[in-house]
Amino acid sequence: MTLEVLATGPLATVQDLGRPGLAGIGVGTSGAADAVSLRLANRLVGNEENTAAIEVTFGGLVVRPTRDVTVALTGAPCPIAVDGRGAAANAVLRVPAGAELRLGVPAIGLRSYLAVRGGIDVEPVLGSRSTDVLSGLGPDQLRPGAVLPIGPPPARFPVVDVAPVAGPAEEVVLRVRPGPRADWFTDEALESLVSAPYEVTSESNRVGMRLDGPVLERSRTEELPSEGMVAGALQVPPLGTPTLFLADHPVTGGYPVIGVVPAADVAKAAQARPGQHVHFRCI
Repeated sequence: MTLEVLATGPLATVQDLGRPGLAGIGVGTSGAADAVSLRLANRLVGNEENTAAIEVTFGGLVVRPTRDVTVALTGAPCPIAVDGRGAAANAVLRVPAGAELRLGVPAIGLRSYLAVRGGIDVEPVLGSRSTDVLSGLGPDQLRPGAVLPIGPPPARFPVVDVAPVAGPAEEVVLRVRPGPRADWFTDEALESLVSAPYEVTSESNRVGMRLDGPVLERSRTEELPSEGMVAGALQVPPLGTPTLFLADHPVTGGYPVIGVVPAADVAKAAQARPGQHVHFRCI
């Protein structure tokens, strides 16, 4: 049983929950940028939460199964059509063999997750089927003509038809915990970080969300030795505007981190699209 990719939109990749625990050998976690939505999509079709699915950036995916499949779409809500007939997000859908499943452009949010009952059964690399766009680990980014194997269906069955889930917010509010290098910045910098909004720029990707807004002034000017980085790290390069690291972030960095966004809010950040405003709240 396979899924043929007919179109991908701007970017479509295979993602699970990534490769945790390998930063010591220089391998980042990667995985779904919005892990909350991936977990929900898999639960809806009866998969284990870590089963590989398709992460779709800004819609445009078109796929066709060779046999009847059960799917669910979560994350950024976008128009869904099965052979031209509309369907609902956050719901269990049946796609007949040979039918085209087509995703439109989401009105809000950025990344959608298409889970197939049985999972996308591509070859794992270091224990994960995730595509890491920074390191190149994992399967290639999806291209038209790609054929994706689907794994055997799990023993358990879907237990709900629709999940009552709120869509992505129009205004993104992210909690941030100061440190570990907050002392490298002036008190005014910390105040600026939480008192004015930042705009998501078009340079953002799965590696990090580049922000434009108030400049964060440093109190120390010396170089910082490279140190470990995590998803959610708010790193500030010399220009003074922060970058929020997402799923495919580097494992080390040499610019000071003024604060760290908790994992639950990193999933919210992954749905922010260029031009949206982001507000930080200190915890």
